[in-house]
This record gives sequence, structure tokens and C-alpha cells, in this order.
Amino acid sequence: MTQYITPDLCDEYPELVQVVEPMFNNFGGKDNFGGQIVTVKCHEDNSKVKELVDTDGTGKVMVVDGGGSLRHALLGDMLAEKAASNGWEGLIIYGCIRDVDVIMQTDLGVQALATNPLKTDKRGLGDVDVPVKFGGVVFTPGEYVYADNNGVIVSPTALTMP
Repeated sequence: MTQYITPDLCDEYPELVQVVEPMFNNFGGKDNFGGQIVTVKCHEDNSKVKELVDTDGTGKVMVVDGGGSLRHALLGDMLAEKAASNGWEGLIIYGCIRDVDVIMQTDLGVQALATNPLKTDKRGLGDVDVPVKFGGVVFTPGEYVYADNNGVIVSPTALTMP
């Protein structure tokens, strides 16, 4: 497993990286992760997240724009387990998650705003692979995101540790 240290990546690639405003907490079993961006834009409905965790996520990070809602969890233990078993590197969720104790034991990077025990309604709503913006950064599908306990950064190209 490659270890990503965002301060080192910022120092090595200052002209490439954008730093997401600090707002995320690290909840996953992997405390650092990175990969190619796959986006989901949804509001209080994790139907599209559920669909994507069933696909091959090798080398990818799912960036979920939940509009910053703190009213429902967009990820729980079952979806996190499915994502890990399908090779996803991690998820960055602009919203909440639940089942934190189990997710912390899962081999998956997970960053989110907070926790909430309430699940979402599944109405089949949401968009996949569209640019999303939060934290002062646009997350473009196909670009790259890296996260650790120091923060989250985005780059138009893949970065390697110095």
C-alpha cells in the first residue's frame, strides 16, 4: 500500500495541488489514501453511492457531494465493506456517515464531515461523474485526490511521494 503524506505532496508539487478547506474528519481504517476521482452528487439519498461501491474501485476515490447535509448518513458499514471488497481506495463525503466503529476497522479510507445514525431514503436520485465543488476546490472526475490526517488535496495529475 502506498502511503500518502499530504504536506510532503504539497511541498513537492506546489504548482499542481489545491488544498481543500479544513472540514473533514478521518473515520476509515486507512488513515491515508489517494486515487483517481469518481464523483457522486446527491442530497440525503445514497442510491448512487450504493450503486458505485458495487463496481471495481481499484485505484479510485469516490468523492461524494452531499451538499454538506448533516441530517442523514450517506455511508454505513455495509456499503463501506462492499467498497473495500471491490478495491476502492476511499471515500470523501461532504456529509455524514454512520456505523463509525465498524468503518474504523474496515480497510478503506473514509473522510466525512461528521456522523449521524439516521440512514437516507433511497429514491434513486443523484448524478455520477459530474464536477462537484466544496471546500473551495472543484473535484473533476478523472483527476486525483489525496487525503490523510493533515487534510485533503486535489491534483490534475497523479502524484508520487518524494
